[in-house]
Amino acid sequence: MDREISDEEWARFGEEVARESADAPKEPSARARMVTERLRREEEERARAGRRRFGRAPKPGAGDPPGWRTGPAWQEMQGRGRAKRRLKAAAAIVVIAGLALVALRPELVIDKLTGEAGGRQAAAPPDRPTLKDPFRGSPAAQWAEGAAAIEVPAATAVGGLGQEQVGQALEKAKRFLVAANLDPAVLRGERPKAALELLDPRQPEVPQRVERSLAQPGAENPPVTLFTRFDPAEVQPVGDVVKVRGSMRVEAGEPGEALVVTDYTFVHPMTKGDGSVQRTIVRRQVTFALLDPARWDTTEGRLQLRRYDSEWSNVRCEATGGFLHPDFPQVVSGGTKASGELTDPYDRTGPVHSEGCRTASRS
Repeated sequence: MDREISDEEWARFGEEVARESADAPKEPSARARMVTERLRREEEERARAGRRRFGRAPKPGAGDPPGWRTGPAWQEMQGRGRAKRRLKAAAAIVVIAGLALVALRPELVIDKLTGEAGGRQAAAPPDRPTLKDPFRGSPAAQWAEGAAAIEVPAATAVGGLGQEQVGQALEKAKRFLVAANLDPAVLRGERPKAALELLDPRQPEVPQRVERSLAQPGAENPPVTLFTRFDPAEVQPVGDVVKVRGSMRVEAGEPGEALVVTDYTFVHPMTKGDGSVQRTIVRRQVTFALLDPARWDTTEGRLQLRRYDSEWSNVRCEATGGFLHPDFPQVVSGGTKASGELTDPYDRTGPVHSEGCRTASRS
């Protein structure tokens, strides 16, 4: 049910509109000038008519019975009438100015009647993510989501491996990327079991290095160079959507070796549980190898890691505890602040910057 607005509220509103109109153009409109001139002429005409009607005011009490009061003299009546007319003229001008202000800034009236002015002023910047719209203002808003964004190209025979073997290598490379960067359990810091099971345990050094990074995460060999992990006691994902963009292709390596070259960017919106949202942007370039068991000492059907490089944006420089730590701009957090070269985290045209702690130009 609509609430009836009292006269006092309309009066206050008129005063506020008059004050707001000070910000509007000072030159009155043609309509305002016409109304003001008409009011002035009417006032002069009334004054002349009053003089013709009343003539000279009689002296108070002349010819009246004792105790009889003739009422206020005409001059006093005229003064009060003039004051009333001035108030009416001023009110008319205020209304006209208010209409002009409404035409210029209609949100003022809407805010006054709906009480939404505070909300309008507190509106978030257009590129700041929110819990309801975590990809707001981000190029990733137009990207594909999750595992479906990792598209496997058509397989062809490469490096002495047949089409079927190459197709298996492509599918397993995708499974690894999904398990390492999109699996909810891995994102909250659990062991990336599904990803590890795709790797060749017979590859020299690499499996041991990966296991050591998970068991004893340190600054020199953090597990986040290969797996996307967050501390669940610190942050939580906003929803279950991760935006993904990248590419995958097959190249021939040494004889009996097919290389699957991947380059993907993952955008993870995270929150501290207080309504704040920060997007962690992870770009990974990983090259997998599938070897022909007839030529190489390898576990059939398993992938080997030839190279992996990663960069992260909008996180603290140190991946302490084996986790990425989103750096919320409105929160004072510990660790070293990014102070290096300004970099667009969505720019995929150049190589991965795996060295230094660069500053993201946007979130």
